[in-house]
Amino acid sequence: MSVKIRLQRHGKKGKPFFHIVVADARAPRDGRFIERLGLYNPNTNPATIDLNIDKTLDWVFKGAQPTDTCRAILSYKGVMMKKYLQEGVRNNLFDQAEADKRFATWEAEKAAKVEGKKTNLSTAKSKAAAARFAAEAKVKADRAEAILKKNSVIAEEAAEEAAVEAAEEVAVVEAVEVVEAEAVVAVEEVAEAPVAEVAAEETPEIAAEEAPEAAAEEDEEKAAE
Repeated sequence: MSVKIRLQRHGKKGKPFFHIVVADARAPRDGRFIERLGLYNPNTNPATIDLNIDKTLDWVFKGAQPTDTCRAILSYKGVMMKKYLQEGVRNNLFDQAEADKRFATWEAEKAAKVEGKKTNLSTAKSKAAAARFAAEAKVKADRAEAILKKNSVIAEEAAEEAAVEAAEEVAVVEAVEVVEAEAVVAVEEVAEAPVAEVAAEETPEIAAEEAPEAAAEEDEEKAAE
């Protein structure tokens, strides 16, 4: 029986996760399996991989063939590295203690790389958030500046209109004052004209009436002398 280590799809549409299983090569992809070895969730960053390394290594030594994706997962988790070291122990190239030491070193380096990737992702996320915040702040500042300019233009136009209206009102008031002054002058001229004529007409009559009286007074003065 040909046995494969492959992925079995689960989850909802658009967000799948996979069980890592040992199954008969002739079985459907999501059908019956022999044993479940772990879980692979590509929806996280980095992807979440939970794998039983010892069971997986045992199946690899039994001849189970991983698919391309599963081979990458096994290599990432160190199964292929451990297989290589165990083959070295079997061939007497080094002992089990040396194999365990090399695997521990490899595992520490791998963990450091994963942690560095997580740190870089977190830093990149923070930088992206800061850049997005700065862009939003710039947009808000530009919008506020545009509104301020618009308001200042409106205020200037209103001031100009008020100045024009004030000038027009002053001009109207001055014109009204000029018209009123001219009307007053005309009324005074009209009022003074009949008085002068009457005075001119009455003066000869008064003089005629006062002339005999003046002559009589002169005669009395002369007689008295």
